[in-house]
Amino acid sequence: MMKTTVDRIKSAVAFEIIGLILILGIICLCGFDVSHIGVLGIAFSLMTTGWNYIYNIWFDKVMLKWVGTTNKQQKHRILHAILFELGLLWITIPVMAWWLNIKYWQAFLMDIVLVVFYLFYAYFYNVAYDKLFPVDFKHETKHETKQ
Repeated sequence: MMKTTVDRIKSAVAFEIIGLILILGIICLCGFDVSHIGVLGIAFSLMTTGWNYIYNIWFDKVMLKWVGTTNKQQKHRILHAILFELGLLWITIPVMAWWLNIKYWQAFLMDIVLVVFYLFYAYFYNVAYDKLFPVDFKHETKHETKQ
């Protein structure tokens, strides 16, 4: 059984709120201009929320088709986190370069720092979320497409 649309939205929004709080806290501690970076952070948060929702539906559908279940083992969670971050890099690097008026390679380096943070954060967040809000896998079938 796949997660419901409401559960996916709840998960994506909670992921972004917690992540944004953590990142803005780190920015404050490092002495960066929070107003300029904060706007970018909020924009990225909104983009990431949308990407999170779309990506998780896609990943679960692919898992269900190829593996026969959406019950993720560690190898699936690692792949999930890596592919999520690669997709996000493709979306955010051009925006960061434009907003900060920097070169793409500079935006790439800055984004890598965020990727490393969010790679670990995404893994641990999804493990915790799945434990707090488990899905009943007993009735799942390989051809299930219900949301």
